[in-house]
Amino acid sequence: MKIQERELNDLRKNIDKIDNEILTLLNKRMQIVKKVGEVKNNADTPIYRPEREKEIIDRLTKLSKRQNGILTKDEIEAVFLEIFAISRSLERKERIAFLGPIGTYTHQAAESRFGANARYLPLLNIEAVFKAVSNKEAKYGVVPVENNTEGIVGITLDSLKKYGVKIVAEICMDIHHSFASIQDDVTKIKRIYSHPQGYNQCLNFLETHNLLDIEFIPTQSTAKAAELASKDELSGAICSKIAAKINNVPLLFERIEDNMANRTRFIIISDFKTNISGHDKTSVIAKTSHKSGALFELLKNFKQKDINLLKIESRPNKDDTFNTWFYIDFEGHIDNEKIKELVEKEKMIWLGSYLKNC
Repeated sequence: MKIQERELNDLRKNIDKIDNEILTLLNKRMQIVKKVGEVKNNADTPIYRPEREKEIIDRLTKLSKRQNGILTKDEIEAVFLEIFAISRSLERKERIAFLGPIGTYTHQAAESRFGANARYLPLLNIEAVFKAVSNKEAKYGVVPVENNTEGIVGITLDSLKKYGVKIVAEICMDIHHSFASIQDDVTKIKRIYSHPQGYNQCLNFLETHNLLDIEFIPTQSTAKAAELASKDELSGAICSKIAAKINNVPLLFERIEDNMANRTRFIIISDFKTNISGHDKTSVIAKTSHKSGALFELLKNFKQKDINLLKIESRPNKDDTFNTWFYIDFEGHIDNEKIKELVEKEKMIWLGSYLKNC
C-alpha cells in the first residue's frame, strides 16, 4: 500500500509540474492576446473569428496525431474553445444575447462558443434577441434555427428577414434531455414539469417508468421546469443538464429522449462579415415572380454555376396575399465571384456567409 501511495505521489508531482508549465504558457498566451485586442480595437475589427479558431484546432489535431497523442479532435476542441472564449473576453468585453432563460439549450450552445464567464443577456423570445443585436445592445445573439425532428424555427427565419443582422456562425448541438428531481424515489413523484416539446420527445421513457399518467405541467422552457422542480419535492423535471446544475436538482436519469439523434442547429448573429475559410456556407432570402416555372428558373442558376444547394424553406409574406419567399442555404462564401454574381443577379438578400459546421 505504501509503495502504491509513493507511486501516486510521484505521478501527482509530475502532473503538478506540468500544470505549472501550462499556467506559465497560458499567461504568456494571454499577454499576446491582449496585444491582439489592442490592434483589433484600434482597427475596430471583430474579435470573434470562427474560421481562425477552426484553423488552430485543425492544426493542433494534426500535430497531436503526428506526436501519437492521446487527445482526439473533440477533446482538443473542448479545451481550446474555453481558451478562445477567455481570450476574447480579454480582447474586448462584449455582450451575448440568447433565447433565455438561463439554463436553456440555447444558453448551453452560447456557452459552448463564448465560455462560462461571458457577459450574457437572456431574453424571453427570439425576436428580442434580434432586436438587441440590431439596436447594439448586444454584439452577438444566439438563437435556434432548426431541429432535426421538429423542423425549422419559423420566427428565426422571419426575424432574419426583418432585421439587418448577419449570420456569422452556426452551432450544431446534440439535445439530450435529463430527468431531474429532489425526490430520489420515482414512484413518489406526482407531477412533471417540462416544456411541451421536451415532454413529447421523452414519451417512451415516461411510459417505461409509469410516469405518463401523472400530472403534466407545461412550462415556457426546460430551464423553468428545473427551477419549479427544485421547489417541489414531489415533482420531476425534463430539462437540460445545465438547468439541473444551475438549480441544484439531482439528475436521476440522463439521455431520456426517444430519438438519440436529436440535434438542434443554432446560429450566431452579429453585424459584420466573416472572412473566407474555404469551408463556408451562405444564407440568403430569395423571391420569385408568381408564375409557372419561376422557382425552377431560380434553382437552375445554382446548377449552372455548380453551387451546391443545402436547404430551401418557404415562408409566407404575411400580407393579404398567399405569396411566399424562400430561405436558402448553399455552399460557398459571398466573396466567391460566382456567388456574388448570383446573389446580385437574382436580387437576393444576403443574410451571411460563415464557417460550415452542420
